[in-house]
Amino acid sequence: MFEEDKMPLAGKKIAIVAMGRSQLDYHLSISHSQEYDEVWAIGSMCAVVKADRAFVMDPATRFFDTFDAGPQTKVMCRTLPRLEIPIYSCVKDNRVPAIELYPLEEVIKATGCAYFNNSIAYAIAFALYQEVGTINMFGADFTYKTNVHFGEMGRACCEFWLSKCIQKNIDVSIAPSSSLLDTNVPIKEKLYGYHRLEDSPVVYLEKGELVVGKFSDVLEEEKPSGISGRKDIGPPEPEVY
Repeated sequence: MFEEDKMPLAGKKIAIVAMGRSQLDYHLSISHSQEYDEVWAIGSMCAVVKADRAFVMDPATRFFDTFDAGPQTKVMCRTLPRLEIPIYSCVKDNRVPAIELYPLEEVIKATGCAYFNNSIAYAIAFALYQEVGTINMFGADFTYKTNVHFGEMGRACCEFWLSKCIQKNIDVSIAPSSSLLDTNVPIKEKLYGYHRLEDSPVVYLEKGELVVGKFSDVLEEEKPSGISGRKDIGPPEPEVY
């Protein structure tokens, strides 16, 4: 139904929007006039955002024939048959005409890797395979400051694929409130060991290059667009691990 060669993605700016809490940063980015060449929805986010593609790697039977998806079941049953965008999955289903088979063999051959344990990782690998220019990650959180005893499987897999993208000179941007790649860790605490020093070194971007400097030389940590002094509300955490 959808021909990839007629939709070139090389060099494009892509937003990948998953279901974690930092999806809110995507909505903030839109309300602050950020634009993306394409928006890719993960799972039930295809019912929330105006997406150009969706990645739902579970068989459609999980939603139509079982209640394994819990509260996502009804919204997916209602949304999937109506979508008119490519929905990448592992198997076709007559109830969802827009499903396209994920190009698994092509992606594995092109990237030399077959490490996939969640739908977000498939989307990142697809972006690498398509040689996009920029990936903006939203809602891929997996761990939260408000619950240090809880973590969803998949963070390591996503960070692995993002590192491969960075090696291929794809710009990677993470939602400011996300734990992915330790993005929401204070700048002074990002470098383990050094974070114990009174004037710890910090790493920041300057004219597109990574620069290492002293924290005392950084007058004020730049706040992400749309975020102003917001802190997670939750149980206290140790100041030093």
